[in-house]
Amino acid sequence: MSYTALYRKFRPLKFEEIVGQEHITRTLKNQIVAGRVGHAYLFNGGRGTGKTSAAKVLARAVNCLNPQNGEPCNECEICKAALAGSLTDIVEMDAASNNSVEDIRSIREEVNFLPTLAKYRVYIIDEVHMLSTGAFNALLKTLEEPPAHVKFILATTEPQKLPATILSRCQRFDFKKISNEDIVKRLEYIAKESNIEITKEALNIIAILSEGAMRDALSILERCLQDGETNIDEDKIKDLVGIPKLTYINAIVKSFIEYNVEEAIKAVDTVLNEGKDLNNMLWEIIKYVKDILVFKATGKLEIYNQAEIEDIKKLSEEVSKERLLYIITDLSKLENDMKWSSQKSILFQVEIIKLCSENIIETPVQNVNKSSSNSGKTANSQKNIQTNSIPGKDTAKNNKDEEKTSMTQAISGYGEAKGWKNILNELRQNGKIMIYSNLLKAKAIELNDMTIGISFPDGINAFGKSILEKPESINELAKTVSMEYGKDMKVRIIENADSLTKKEVQVNPVEKMATELHIPINVIE
Repeated sequence: MSYTALYRKFRPLKFEEIVGQEHITRTLKNQIVAGRVGHAYLFNGGRGTGKTSAAKVLARAVNCLNPQNGEPCNECEICKAALAGSLTDIVEMDAASNNSVEDIRSIREEVNFLPTLAKYRVYIIDEVHMLSTGAFNALLKTLEEPPAHVKFILATTEPQKLPATILSRCQRFDFKKISNEDIVKRLEYIAKESNIEITKEALNIIAILSEGAMRDALSILERCLQDGETNIDEDKIKDLVGIPKLTYINAIVKSFIEYNVEEAIKAVDTVLNEGKDLNNMLWEIIKYVKDILVFKATGKLEIYNQAEIEDIKKLSEEVSKERLLYIITDLSKLENDMKWSSQKSILFQVEIIKLCSENIIETPVQNVNKSSSNSGKTANSQKNIQTNSIPGKDTAKNNKDEEKTSMTQAISGYGEAKGWKNILNELRQNGKIMIYSNLLKAKAIELNDMTIGISFPDGINAFGKSILEKPESINELAKTVSMEYGKDMKVRIIENADSLTKKEVQVNPVEKMATELHIPINVIE
């Protein structure tokens, strides 16, 4: 008998089994009961959140001979044939490998034929954003006016890549990341059904590592079973994914706080001798210091057991927020430097010694007060450097400098983008704490009617930059901004105004005039 992966073995067969997407499954069931099923659906969301599973269930439910409260019975001949993969009326297509015009044209030809056995011919197109421009154009007419016996279910992780003409013809459902609590509950059920003994702490770690993706959680669980052992604890999971034991990370961070070089070097050597990756260890240290900072600010942490929280509490009482911020900033800079160095271990050890040295002067996080003109004058006077220029030679340079200045003025002249506070609140409520916390001091501006720029008047450290520039962070930001604006929007991270061009910033003409004439005018929209 062939082996079946856990995520396939426990794939949801009904809407009620789909974890964490009740807001979607409830609507779909109501549509089926009321007989108001649409002709085209778009399922959007991150990987492993249930898009394909929901599409399969919906395809069976609309064709089921004996539906029950909007659910497929999974017992009739239609459902059984669909589950076995032998029902030709339900067509699953991967757009990543079938993205040409010819592939879509074959669908256009097929839709004219009636289903062979079922009531509807259902096309499930996964990763639909991978279709070529020509393929989208070929699909458009069929999607707009399909025959009554045809249904389309499109699934994607990147809806912003779909043409607006496609989006407007579909009922869109956004699959959110699954909460850690829901993932843990599902894993408990699967472990019980599979006779797996797993600790509560191990389940929590799997949930955190999966980052809201049920499929990833099942893949991690399955990897833990490859040695034949069915008893799983948190240490086994950490060893599997290369995470150093928390006791070592705690010892290293404690050494920073107590300025104990010997203990820090000893703990680092122990971790490296166990074969742990240097980059993984650095990331775990940064994350642990960040968690101490979060605990110091909020008094709450969700991914640690009670004993670990007590250790974090003790450390938080011995160190200031400024010191923690300095450690995070310095280690983030080290992480960036190590990417380009062939002597990673030397850089790492030097940084460890530096952070444990009391005589190192720590540069505090600068807070620039824009409203204080005196502080601005002082800063300018300290940085005033005279340069000699040759007449006529620096004209192009001066023009470029003037353009940069106008870009800076354009940014400073804008207020916050519409609904920026709502966007931040939405990120916080959806559990995007890392993105949310790094945007608290950011300023959002409308570069144009399709793009929001996010600038950082007080600067941004390397750690924050690495978080925000991740593709998944940009996608999450774009999705949240688009929902607030009610249309597809793009997001651009702006480190400084010099990186912008005139075309990217729509300067308000009244504000521009006020700036040029030095007139204090407030423009109220």
